[in-house]
Amino acid sequence: MYVETILKSAAAAAVAVALGTTAAIAAGPDKIRLGYAVSLSGPFAPGAMTTTVPNYRLWVKDVNDAGGIMLSKFGKRVPIEVIEQDDRSNIEDAVRLTERLMTQEKVDIVLPPWGTGANLAVAPIFAKYGYPHLATTATTDNIPQLAKRWNTSFWFLGLPTEGMNALVSVLSDLRSKGKIGNKVAMVNVAHAFGAEMAGALRPALAKADFEVVYDASYPINAKDLTAHIKSSQGKNPDAFIALSYPRGTIMLTEAAMVNGFKPKVFYTAVGTAFPVFKKKFGDKINGLFGIGGWDPTVPGAKAYFDRHTAVIGQEPDRWASPVTYAALQVLQQAIERVGEIDRAKIIQEIDTGTFKTIVGDIKMTGNRLVEQWWVGQWQDGVYRGIGSVGKKNAVPAILD
Repeated sequence: MYVETILKSAAAAAVAVALGTTAAIAAGPDKIRLGYAVSLSGPFAPGAMTTTVPNYRLWVKDVNDAGGIMLSKFGKRVPIEVIEQDDRSNIEDAVRLTERLMTQEKVDIVLPPWGTGANLAVAPIFAKYGYPHLATTATTDNIPQLAKRWNTSFWFLGLPTEGMNALVSVLSDLRSKGKIGNKVAMVNVAHAFGAEMAGALRPALAKADFEVVYDASYPINAKDLTAHIKSSQGKNPDAFIALSYPRGTIMLTEAAMVNGFKPKVFYTAVGTAFPVFKKKFGDKINGLFGIGGWDPTVPGAKAYFDRHTAVIGQEPDRWASPVTYAALQVLQQAIERVGEIDRAKIIQEIDTGTFKTIVGDIKMTGNRLVEQWWVGQWQDGVYRGIGSVGKKNAVPAILD
């Protein structure tokens, strides 16, 4: 009798546990756990803390303020809980921490680090564990091949060849109108981004019959780039092109101003569209060219800009910031269409769906976003889109 009672009690407990588990599954999760490892410190931090982290934080706030992400399978909105970690601008740390989020923390969604090198390094990890990889700050001409190899990856920033062809197209147009001559000086940061861009720029300039009168690279940790400005100045170029990261962008611009180097086209890369660039140089930035651009007339774009400024305490950059936020809108819409956190289905939806975002409608082509702003210019304190692939509403360049 005693044994029979024990067995009945155990069976009842098992049924209760099963019913409780079934009820929990039917109720669905009470939160979505999201994590990311990104450069909160180190040489990549100026870029990450301008473009990536503020938009991650803003999007999470926007989602949670609205009650969370709608999971239709369970008939409820679910808030996001965040694990934020510092990769210290170290790619090995980015890989290790990203994998830890997936295997030990077992978060539902992982967002990517900042920069081309880090995104290339973590892409195999995302693919290995089946997480959607929204690469919003990475550009390489290998994207078509990488997207096939790692079909969980989605690339939102375009190809260097497309970008440099767009830049050379702007230069060619200015030359055809008699506004600039034929001589170009160029420098690049000796890192994945700079090397990729320079490798794409050289043949584009040669094909368009521009003469490259100076061509050099500089280390990512350089503390003074005056020598490159003076060497370029001595060649009297019509256009100076720097394929730079934020610190280099500011150092080169400052050195050019101090030394009176004023080519008709002065183009720098990452950082030109940053609010800190505008704050540092004030009205002196008017007329300067740079990478990226954006269209504030797209529905939702101005509201995003104003909300970012109010919540984060600074304006977004006018290139990868809106693209980063738009990628998160894509992620949210994909999750809501799937109705649950099923990463395989979410990846499929991102791959095939069309999404309304603050940069316009997004439809991935071969796991990448083709339509991009590539050339911008500061005009009357506003960074405007000048040259692109597939974008509308470009404005004419202005030269003194």
